[in-house]
Amino acid sequence: MIRLLLPPAALALLAVWPMMVSDYGLGLLIGAATYVTLASAWALFSGQTHYVSLATVAFYGTGAYAVAVLNEALPYPAVLLCAALAGAAMALAVGLSTLRLRGVYFVIFSFGLAELVRQLITWYEVNVTGTLGRYIFLDVTARGIYWQMLALGAATIALTAWINRSRLGMALRVIGDDEEVAAHSGINLARTKLAAFVLSAVILTLAGAITSPRYVYVEPSIVFNPTVSFLTVIMALLGGANRLWGPALGAVPLFLAFEWLSAHFPDTYPVLLGLLFIGVVFLVPQGILPAAERLMRRRAGA
Repeated sequence: MIRLLLPPAALALLAVWPMMVSDYGLGLLIGAATYVTLASAWALFSGQTHYVSLATVAFYGTGAYAVAVLNEALPYPAVLLCAALAGAAMALAVGLSTLRLRGVYFVIFSFGLAELVRQLITWYEVNVTGTLGRYIFLDVTARGIYWQMLALGAATIALTAWINRSRLGMALRVIGDDEEVAAHSGINLARTKLAAFVLSAVILTLAGAITSPRYVYVEPSIVFNPTVSFLTVIMALLGGANRLWGPALGAVPLFLAFEWLSAHFPDTYPVLLGLLFIGVVFLVPQGILPAAERLMRRRAGA
């Protein structure tokens, strides 16, 4: 009973927290909620299939740019819907052509996707619209952004929990263990991977769309920053990408560490971030939660 009541109670506490913090504290809450959502959405696909995607910022930036383009023409809910549809369409196009790639080839392509989208938008803006940046004029407060992101993060974790208990989740785990076995057992590899990839991409796109009013001014170099993709991967791996609460556990402390490093070491924090990534891979390759579970089992056996 306590385990069932704990998540709603924690969600209610997080919902009222913005009323008790300063503007700086609210900014930290928004950032933490955003990366919890991004890491959880990334893990929804990559955590089970072991397909390491660096395309997070491609969808995140697409969501932000969709809001920048449409915010003066459509109501805010319609803008979010259009952003989600754009993310789904891009994920379908990319997934149908690339999810047959494996290992390092998929990693390289996913990294290149973000740069490709950034360059295409830049070319279009410079050569067609004659501008490079856009302003976002929306009557959305910082608290409103936080509550939307909190709701999206909670929905992402709930969706992941449901998928993990469904046939789709079982199929994804089998694919992650061995694709050949999955194919011989009757699992439709392309359809299964595509479904999870599109769901993940829609959430990533919505995260960018919801966060975009914080930027006020948007241009490709801002919203397609590759650091977003790398941070998302490190956070999910740190907590445990194949555990329900692992990405959230890795996202919060790593986001706070990133904020502190970027503030105190603005010129060298990318190097420190790279060292941190290497440390995570070597010290806790499966994540903190799996490592803690193994330690508890050993102690229980002893």
